[in-house]
Amino acid sequence: MKANQLVRILTRTRIRTRTSPFIRCLCPSSPSPPSDADAALKNVTKPNFEPALAELRRHVREADFVSIDLEMTGITSAPWRESFDFDRPDIQYLKIKDSAEKFAAVQFGVCPFRWDPHTHSFLAHPHNFYVFPRQEIPGDGLSNEFLCQTSSLEFLAKYQFDFNKCIYEGISYLSRSQEEEALRQLDSLYNDDSQYSSSNSRNDVDAQLVRIADILFAERMKYTVSEWRAGLLHEGKSGFEFRGSLNTMNQTFQTTFFQMRPSLVLNGFSSRQLRLIKLVTEKDFKDLAYVHVTGENSVAQKLIVYTDSISDRDLLMSEVKACQKKDSLLKIKSAIGFRHVIDLLSSEKKLIVGHNCFLDLAHVYSKFVGPLPLTAEEFASAVRKYFPHIIDTKVLINSNDDLFRLMRKGSTSLSKAFGVLCPPIGPGGTSSDVAGNPHVKVEVQVDDQRFSNWNSGAKHEAGYDAFMTGSVFSQSCRNLGIDFDSVLNLPQNEKLQKYINHLYLSWNNKDIIDLKTGKIIVESLGSNNNTSTKRRNPKFVFSNTVLLWGPPSKLRAKDIRDCLCKVFGAGSIISICHLDETAAFVQFSKEELVSDFLELKDSLEREKNSPVSILHPLSKILEGGFVRAANYEMYKDICGSSLSQVLFAEQAEAVGVKPKAGVVKLAVEVDSYYPNEQVSDSCMK
Repeated sequence: MKANQLVRILTRTRIRTRTSPFIRCLCPSSPSPPSDADAALKNVTKPNFEPALAELRRHVREADFVSIDLEMTGITSAPWRESFDFDRPDIQYLKIKDSAEKFAAVQFGVCPFRWDPHTHSFLAHPHNFYVFPRQEIPGDGLSNEFLCQTSSLEFLAKYQFDFNKCIYEGISYLSRSQEEEALRQLDSLYNDDSQYSSSNSRNDVDAQLVRIADILFAERMKYTVSEWRAGLLHEGKSGFEFRGSLNTMNQTFQTTFFQMRPSLVLNGFSSRQLRLIKLVTEKDFKDLAYVHVTGENSVAQKLIVYTDSISDRDLLMSEVKACQKKDSLLKIKSAIGFRHVIDLLSSEKKLIVGHNCFLDLAHVYSKFVGPLPLTAEEFASAVRKYFPHIIDTKVLINSNDDLFRLMRKGSTSLSKAFGVLCPPIGPGGTSSDVAGNPHVKVEVQVDDQRFSNWNSGAKHEAGYDAFMTGSVFSQSCRNLGIDFDSVLNLPQNEKLQKYINHLYLSWNNKDIIDLKTGKIIVESLGSNNNTSTKRRNPKFVFSNTVLLWGPPSKLRAKDIRDCLCKVFGAGSIISICHLDETAAFVQFSKEELVSDFLELKDSLEREKNSPVSILHPLSKILEGGFVRAANYEMYKDICGSSLSQVLFAEQAEAVGVKPKAGVVKLAVEVDSYYPNEQVSDSCMK
């Protein structure tokens, strides 16, 4: 089995109060008291969410920019869904879409930065939100399901992620589309008068009484309710006190008043018994109404209420209906939860700063807005409606000559960029200038504590990573020559224009997408044409490519190449690229060789028992007749499926792919993705 196992989590499952050994072993040990420079993050969970949100609103409104970061339960749902050099941009987006839809975001870092002209420094307010997609609206019949990747859980545990806090105290949420659907269902439910009509219940009551126990219970209830009703009419509605029980001490009745009407409280009955009571009441008593309401302390109450007339009964049911609708509406609004933070960032239209953040934005859209669009172009258009100004610090560093030179043309990971560009802020930092530019002073405020040299000791915690991202951006702005003491309007600053809304499409490839157009940017944004901003293999000739799946797992790329070269010539194969142990791409030197191969494969399989087929060089690849072949477009269809099988061959089978002999012309021309680029001669030699 693969190293990166996947665990399916159902939030419908009840989590017991007692901590399980698995969760307990992943919880952080008791931290040591913080020093001045090593202070705890502002962790936000359900108990302190409301005051933290109110505080965050003020900080965001005053901020010059806001940096974000997410921690997730996984990245790829299968090895073949990794980002490969031969993935076309539309394929890269489909893989990111799959990741955002299948994994959960469990921590969300938000850090507003505000320039203080009096102290000539930025003031940062890092917030670390724990989020968990629990079901908050009862009765919708849905549970939130997500995958976990063991390597990601191990990574989180390594950096002391508190799984208990996330599960028990994480802030839940509703996306905008989920809220709209819940409100639509609410309107449909309470605008349908048929559910309050007793005629259907009266017609169905006999069908419900099919068990002897139900018949006996219904008769006893009919007698008891009749006795209570008769007492009301005989003694007067205000002076009658009725108490009774059935079978057990738990099943009791008590007279009270509801909406100024005498009523009988039903306690200790099962849901089936209550359903029978409702049926009996509606069938046999025209002046009684069965109602289900929410009482004090949000406790549900079931009542039988006496009414003076049919019009009084209708008025009562109308009042109950309005009350129930109001309660349901409040529950929906309360369930919005963490999405209030996303709505805040969207409404304020601040510059959003992330590091290699396309996947983060896909999670934000999927979790808090609605279903992800089918294409990268549609996503770019949709996300800009909510976040019109976004900066990716990884693109900024790689694309700017001076910044890239500072990184010594090496890794531009967040931790390295923070260490190189922000040494005064990091642990053990000094006040030395950065490439001749004065370092940007960043002060941190956590609640009522303020620090000028701050390290939370929580690397890879979303709140601290958001702080590092914002710090890297502020120093990068200084290196670009931006004057913070002038009137700051960073989204309109001319020195940032060529970087705003330019994001790396994939966490592995070097394709940059322009969110303003939804198109891939081919030209380097830096004047010296940094190689790090280009794909390692600028162009994979998709029309020359065949996708094979189902070959014997023992076959290596060299074996496949040797077999094909014996048939089509020594120079016929450019590269062999493995997706996983069950699938590989074969890039031919000419497009016509693709159709030649597919037709030859089909011919050999039709006569698989003939001597020619048995002795043919391709028999080593086609052994057993289980090998399938198709062009690159079939790869897109398989990647676009919501199904998730670990092995590519199993995925293709689950999707129901049935390739035919011959080649189908690509529906999307290669040049639409990489215009004016030179063809690469290699993938994985």
